[in-house]
Amino acid sequence: MSFVSALTTRYQKSGGTEENHADPELKTRYYKGKFNSLFESVEKVLKEDSAYTINSISADHGEISAELNRGCRGFVIITVITTKPFEIAVDFHISTERFSVTGIYPSLKQEILRFYEELNKKNTYIGSGVNGQK
Repeated sequence: MSFVSALTTRYQKSGGTEENHADPELKTRYYKGKFNSLFESVEKVLKEDSAYTINSISADHGEISAELNRGCRGFVIITVITTKPFEIAVDFHISTERFSVTGIYPSLKQEILRFYEELNKKNTYIGSGVNGQK
């Protein structure tokens, strides 16, 4: 990553995971299981963490939105999608209106990784970026 792109990334106010993300830590995560059990697990992780306040739950669309009240304070959307039988993808998007002189993006990334760490404890992790174009 060039210096300029690293600097501009550091000051972004939103971030998330995606299948072909340049950062290997932020690729879509895949879990083994059924949609309903994983969706409930995501919801449970949010409810157990006092830093999150759930705004909306839509199992039909596979999305949960919540407010983050820790550190970088922001808005979070977590998407749960069945890609294959017993293979569930979980994507995360977080945004904030806050500003930091040193850049807010590292805090956003850390929050995403913290959430995935909790999810990994409760579910069978398969891998990340499994279905991406190589």
